[in-house]
Amino acid sequence: MLLMPDVCAVLVQACQLVHLSQEHLVSKVSQLIHHLLNRFQVSVDEQDLDFLLGYSISALKQCSSWTHIEILQALATLVYNNGPKCQKYLPDLLGKNGLLVQFSGPCQTDWDLRRAAVHSMANLCLSVPGQPYLDESYRNLCFQTFLNVLQSSKAPDIDDITFCMLLQNALKGIQSLLNGGKMKLMQTDQLGSLLAVLKKCMFYGLPGLNIEMPAVLYPAPLPQYDKRSPVKQEQSELSTFKQTGNRRKKSKGKQKKGEEVKEESSDAGNESIRGIDIFKLHLGDGQSSPCSDPQNRTLDATCMSAGKDHLSSCHPSWKRISSSESEYSDAEGGIQSKMRSYQAKVRQGALACFLSTIKSIEKRVLYGYWSAFVPDTPGIGSPQSVSLMTIALKDPSPKTRACALQVLSAILEGSKQFLSVAEDANDHKRAFTPFSVTIASSIRELHRCLLLALVAESSAQTLTQIIKCLANLVVNAPYNRLKPGLLTRVWNQIKPYIRHKDVNVRVSSLTLLGAVLSAQAPLPEVQLLLQQPSSSGLSNSGSATPHHCSSSDWWRKAPPSEGEPAANSESASSEPCWLIRLCTSIIILPREDSYSDSDASFTPVPVHEPSPVRLEALQVLALLVKGYFSMAQNYLLEFGEVACKCMEEADPSIQLHGAKLLEELGTGIIQQYKPDSAIAPSQRVPVDLVVRFWTMMLNGPLPSALQNDQHPTLQTSACDALSSILPEAFSHLKDDRQILCITLLLGLNHSENPLLKAAAARALGVYILFSCLRQDVMFVADTANAILNSLHDKSPNVRAKAAWSLGNLTDTLIVNMDSMGPSFQEEFSDLLLLKMLRSAAEASRDKDKVKSNAVRALGNLLHFLQPTHIENPRFNEAIEESIQALISTVQSEATMKVRWNACYALGNVFKNPGLPLGEAPWTTQAYDALASVVKSCKNFKVRIKSAMALSIPDKRERYGTTKQFSQIWSALVIALQKSEDTEDFLEFKYSASLRTQICQALIHLLSLAHTTDLPFIRDTLAENGETIGSYILQYMKSGVEEDDAGMQPNSHEREKILKRAIEHLCGIEELLEGKSKVGVAAYLKDIMTNHVNATELAEA
Repeated sequence: MLLMPDVCAVLVQACQLVHLSQEHLVSKVSQLIHHLLNRFQVSVDEQDLDFLLGYSISALKQCSSWTHIEILQALATLVYNNGPKCQKYLPDLLGKNGLLVQFSGPCQTDWDLRRAAVHSMANLCLSVPGQPYLDESYRNLCFQTFLNVLQSSKAPDIDDITFCMLLQNALKGIQSLLNGGKMKLMQTDQLGSLLAVLKKCMFYGLPGLNIEMPAVLYPAPLPQYDKRSPVKQEQSELSTFKQTGNRRKKSKGKQKKGEEVKEESSDAGNESIRGIDIFKLHLGDGQSSPCSDPQNRTLDATCMSAGKDHLSSCHPSWKRISSSESEYSDAEGGIQSKMRSYQAKVRQGALACFLSTIKSIEKRVLYGYWSAFVPDTPGIGSPQSVSLMTIALKDPSPKTRACALQVLSAILEGSKQFLSVAEDANDHKRAFTPFSVTIASSIRELHRCLLLALVAESSAQTLTQIIKCLANLVVNAPYNRLKPGLLTRVWNQIKPYIRHKDVNVRVSSLTLLGAVLSAQAPLPEVQLLLQQPSSSGLSNSGSATPHHCSSSDWWRKAPPSEGEPAANSESASSEPCWLIRLCTSIIILPREDSYSDSDASFTPVPVHEPSPVRLEALQVLALLVKGYFSMAQNYLLEFGEVACKCMEEADPSIQLHGAKLLEELGTGIIQQYKPDSAIAPSQRVPVDLVVRFWTMMLNGPLPSALQNDQHPTLQTSACDALSSILPEAFSHLKDDRQILCITLLLGLNHSENPLLKAAAARALGVYILFSCLRQDVMFVADTANAILNSLHDKSPNVRAKAAWSLGNLTDTLIVNMDSMGPSFQEEFSDLLLLKMLRSAAEASRDKDKVKSNAVRALGNLLHFLQPTHIENPRFNEAIEESIQALISTVQSEATMKVRWNACYALGNVFKNPGLPLGEAPWTTQAYDALASVVKSCKNFKVRIKSAMALSIPDKRERYGTTKQFSQIWSALVIALQKSEDTEDFLEFKYSASLRTQICQALIHLLSLAHTTDLPFIRDTLAENGETIGSYILQYMKSGVEEDDAGMQPNSHEREKILKRAIEHLCGIEELLEGKSKVGVAAYLKDIMTNHVNATELAEA
């Protein structure tokens, strides 16, 4: 017996013994190389490979042509996955006159030789991870060679199977080039040529179709020319396939040497599944069967069954043809079957190559060819253009159908932005069809074709691909801009497949329902679907045994309890929502077929649905809660029970998804109680019901899940769920439950697991904002110590969450300072405050995700400081360090969010009257930083915050010297003049808010100005008075921007501010005598007069 390590030695020895002049033996040695390396899957070392390649190349050069095919077989086997080791032989093989170039060229008349050469070239193009790839010149040469092969027509002297193998090898070669990651299809002609041949090969040998493609496909909004053969030819092909379709393969036939081609056993056995009539299902024709029109067809078990025989009632099968009808012998039938298998492999190779092409080009480029591969509704009297859906509907091979659907899924993935232009909600009556309507039509046709494919499909693997493709379409289609009805058809047709016998089909069906729930939620159409009673449409297909749904009244909705609103009774029918009932039964109830009669003497063990199905059902419930909480809130306690049962199970995945469902429920309740919520108070979940819900959770498995050290991911999810409790409900929980929550979170904050520690730090940041907790000095102090501990963690994620929580905690300090006065400040520990100040200053030098909240905390802490702290020598260094940290952050190149927060923080610093603003050395630095930003920062929101900060000091002395005041005034004037100058169009929408804030700051400065400031102001107005005046007048007239509502003064208040500034200026100008008198007050009076006149005119 030959051992694997000896194979290479035997081959080398054989080559050494056989001289090249012994051509018959050379042929036999080549066959031996090919056979042994394929049989034993041997990895040839570099030295032996070098010798064997040299021998093969020399044999190709010196031996007669009749030996070349066998030698090329050996060469293909040697170079397979060894491309990087063949570098020194590439000139001989792929050079200008290289052997493979000659043998694979269009002038080559020996088709078997050409096939073998293309096969060797394709194997050379395989990439090896971590190894150098082919040079660009060789890549381009190979690509062009493969493209020429695919563009060539079948010659009369070549048999069908050889030509199929030639096309397969060329397709594999292009796929290898694309997968290697180095081949970039940058040129339109290059990409267009490839797509044209791929589309041609996608339909190669497909019964009933014989299309002719242009040499190049170009980006176009409408389908391009693809010529079909006459109908007679299609009918003759159908006749041929009808005659031969019932014959299974009798023999695999002699496999061509040098090809590692395996027979497609699954296709050979299943290609007869497609009925003859399926080829008549042209996409514009809905008359082919009682199941073909998904829009008007009643869903019944006959047409919609996902079982193995459901298609037989709709389409006659090839399997029904008796053997006596065939005009072929068994041998001829075997040849036809083999040819169909090879043709299917060409189509599969083309689709696989297309999939690689999609991954190697940008989506925006791909969508230029949308119309060439995606179906569109045909015009009146015009045929349906061929597309990927043509294959999905008509190809007899289930594997090929699955490949086409996989490609279509890849095209649809990430297409939301492209499809967002679609619109057909309004009937257009124009002389032309807008692009938005064209895309909308394509989306509708995709729905129709995929639902038609769903009905006709019997292969579970392909059925899964159809449903996944539908899910991708649903996720990306803009249903809010389309006429309703599409999702209703998807919803109704997928119902029977939830009970399919194949687990993957059941899982993908639930995934599709989840996609419907997440599509632009909430959609009115989906809300109506959710209100359907449990009995609507969930027919049992017979493919699987249903759950005990009907016998259990566990899920029946209880009547509203006292104090519970009945406002949602319209949406809650007497029966619970069918989807909620379905998912709950899948998650909780055992399968009916889990009990056997033979086991009657034993205690029955309940068997649930497989874990993937239950997990998907849990995700569907979570999506329903997230998108349609107004319906889910009717079943709040029942959902809570589902979450509890899941967290009590042994499977960590089920526990985890139970905790995530709980988090979604908590978040949905919080959203209802937000100040900006559009939900009327009477429509919200009552607080007492929320208290009952969380009491059930805290008395149930949630505390255990939080303390389950064996599963930190579950702990993390449970921690997130605990942070989603409604603050109003938390205050009504019993004291022991409140203490339990706080104790658990403080304990988890010391976890070694970074994800769990980050979740605990974030949860504490949520709790610190609770009104019932924030005034408790002990809780605030405990939380501060825990957060500071996390702020020094080695994990960036933990530090980022801790910084966010620290920002929230310092917000609480400011709220307490304003509401409780000095009492809270006096109780709060000076030592802890100093520690917080130092930690925040240190965090401000961290990464941007940490820094953005660290500077927010610094601004609040410096605002919170009392004169006793500021005068305390221990605080001096920390205060100086903190202010310098804010100044350097404003001037830094950090992200705009960080700089925005730093400007806002400096504004908070300026609010503290105890800080020596105007006298301290850092005053000039702070004002200079803000003045520089307000003039030149590219981001307008940063400019707005810097202008806001400059308008905060309430006394002239806090602006420093006359020179400092003049510099601030000058910077604001320049910023006003540049308020419309931006390179980024997205910033332009903030220009009005920026001008408003700058004008407000300028008027504020005028209302505080001293006599020494007026000469510079006068000079500025003399030079730019007209521009400044027009902007201030516009500021007086304009309303409050939506983003600034509640922050900016209204029109009446603006008039008061301007009048105060005029009164102040008149007062100080009276103190000036003679030539020193300036007309700043008169300037403002003119603006006020113009404003009043314009207002009166507008009102008249």
